Amino acid sequence: MHITQLNRECLLHLFSFLDKNSRKNLAKTCHKLLEVFQDPLLWSLLNFHSPVELKKDNFLLGPALKHLSICWYSERVKVCNIEDWMKNSFQKDFCKRHENTVSDFLLDVCNRCPNLLSLTLSGCGHVTDDCILQLLKNCPNLKSLKLENCVQITDHTLEAVTLHGASLRTLHVDFCRNVTQAGLERVREKCPAVMLRAERSANMIPDSKPGKKLMLEKASRKLVQL
Repeated sequence: MHITQLNRECLLHLFSFLDKNSRKNLAKTCHKLLEVFQDPLLWSLLNFHSPVELKKDNFLLGPALKHLSICWYSERVKVCNIEDWMKNSFQKDFCKRHENTVSDFLLDVCNRCPNLLSLTLSGCGHVTDDCILQLLKNCPNLKSLKLENCVQITDHTLEAVTLHGASLRTLHVDFCRNVTQAGLERVREKCPAVMLRAERSANMIPDSKPGKKLMLEKASRKLVQL
């Protein structure tokens, strides 16, 4: 039996075992498999392991998307997640190349995926509070929001959760060093049903070493002198 003789349900099941690239390549072989590739039921879950993957034309975004994960585990994450004044010219150039990649993608998700239930972002140093605010507004069914090592996330995101996260039940802001203890307490007070986790955030930042503290103090003095 040829693969194209299988019914649609069987083909969807087979496609579900393939990664995004394999699905795309298989879809190129005939119109029937292309139709299976374009079936929204195939795209309820999307996992990405680098911002580069977000630019590939090997997946579909639509109302069927329920679970989205963008987890970037790399030494390069450390480059993007340090303060701009600490970066050398090479590091700044590297970060500039994909500065808006994840944010632009998430804004597209806001417009096209209103039924999103869970979002996980790890190492996405360029994602801002405004981006998360738009997601919470446009995806009212969001139940799980997990942010790890997203250094531009601040108490504004926590405030957005209290205002627009009615369906939220899980919130992680691990290693988000720009959220404060006061912001976390506000979430606990206003959203008691939310399971909140904030490992190594707020006042428990692992990179708050004496050496870095001294550098911050020197930078502050320079700004005052200017």
